[in-house]
Amino acid sequence: MSSLVKEDLNKKLFKSLGQSLYEFIEVECSGKDRFYLCASVTKGEEVQITMVKHFRIGLDENYEISEKWFLDDLEMIDGKEADTDNPWFDMHFKKVYSWEAYSCASKYAFARTLNKLNEMYLQKDLKIVNFDFTYINDDSFWSSNNGDDCLVLMRICFYASNLLCLSLCPLPV
Repeated sequence: MSSLVKEDLNKKLFKSLGQSLYEFIEVECSGKDRFYLCASVTKGEEVQITMVKHFRIGLDENYEISEKWFLDDLEMIDGKEADTDNPWFDMHFKKVYSWEAYSCASKYAFARTLNKLNEMYLQKDLKIVNFDFTYINDDSFWSSNNGDDCLVLMRICFYASNLLCLSLCPLPV
């Protein structure tokens, strides 16, 4: 479902602005409207973070930019608590914006994307605090190259089967 929303967002909003959408997450807001936090790159290779409002008129899906910032202006991403499974995080620009992602996994996916875009386009010292860096760094065991979770699942199953085999082996007397 999210890939369909991403494709629709990219086609109806970002392509018309001359941008490429890299990642989006749904964030909780009051009211019945849906909001997405998006990371995109302009033709001038500037990385933008955009708050997009999603609404319907009849059967037509519509998107409207509510607010936007540049990644270059982002001072810090604060994941609140690295040791708990929570969807809350703050982004520090000149003002601090607090968000509640749809899930903890989506919070990490967005932070991972911003970190990757920073490495690709800015190479600035982006502070990422209160996240478990095992899941943030692109070169970590838990991440896969194309966002494909199949490799991660395969590695986990491999280690679990090894542990099971070791636990069933008889101990030497």
